[in-house]
Amino acid sequence: MREFGKTGMQIKRVGFGGIPIQRISQEETNKVIDELEKCGVNFIDTARGYTVSEEYLGNALKGRREKFYIATKSMSRDYESMKKDIEISLKNLQTDYIDLYQMHNVKPAEYDSIFGEDKAYRALVEAKEAGKIKHIGITSHGLETVEKAVESGKFESIQFPYNIVENQADEIFQKAHKKGVGTITMKPLAGGAINDGTLAMKYILSKDYIDVAIPGMDTPEQVRENTAVINNATLTEEDNAKIAKIKAELGTNFCRRCEYCLPCPQGVIIPQNFLLEGYYTRYGLQDWAVERYNALGDGKASNCVECGECETRCPYELHIRDMLKNVVKVLEK
Repeated sequence: MREFGKTGMQIKRVGFGGIPIQRISQEETNKVIDELEKCGVNFIDTARGYTVSEEYLGNALKGRREKFYIATKSMSRDYESMKKDIEISLKNLQTDYIDLYQMHNVKPAEYDSIFGEDKAYRALVEAKEAGKIKHIGITSHGLETVEKAVESGKFESIQFPYNIVENQADEIFQKAHKKGVGTITMKPLAGGAINDGTLAMKYILSKDYIDVAIPGMDTPEQVRENTAVINNATLTEEDNAKIAKIKAELGTNFCRRCEYCLPCPQGVIIPQNFLLEGYYTRYGLQDWAVERYNALGDGKASNCVECGECETRCPYELHIRDMLKNVVKVLEK
């Protein structure tokens, strides 16, 4: 157990990411939560946008709510919508309070606009004052967002992708830890691109400035595998050799969502396209991914005219045009 930032929450360093709940049943969810309890996992992260995840978790946590810290999040950006989402989350999770409520996937371009009188942050502050939520956090795939959040003092935690091939947030995680801001790593297996789950978790837990990693788990076996790493998180020479190999293999075709490729002259939201293709291909969330892909409108991969401007700005020299073609092939069948 360790303290999560300055919140006073004592959490296990392996938590639970609730996104895969969407592809299993209530009965299977109950079994996963049973195993979390057996293994001492006490931090659960979900979201309003994860369809049935909040509801299934709420049902599974009946009678044992106090054994877990619950974190959820909302994409709402205005005051009234966030107020509504908080109430929905409380109802779905069948609880009087939520330990950590996060602003979900805040993009760098919208960060400065979330604090107005009629904006979402105000609703979170009021909910905290009313005891409906205990702490306020933020999640993003944009490094600039979490950098501003840490410096602002307005958020008690940050959540950002971090794994063997996505370590661009290393410095900001260290800074957050020193300031007492809780650090949560999502996508510890790079959205399923990393096959060795044990090694992926060891890599993250070897970083003392990371409070908790939240792998998505949909079976009791996965829970046991991921939590076993806590007792042996020291990287060996063999581990480091494997890590170097993974970095070399994925480095030529894996988007880190750094957003240096943006803006696209045609408005294609390049990193989001790759993210949704990963959900479809590696997470097994086909319907969910297609629905969100279609919601991108002009930001879809099919609007790429192959000008190549994005590739000149990509620090990892990815073949973005070919990768976007693959997105179209996968998500516009």
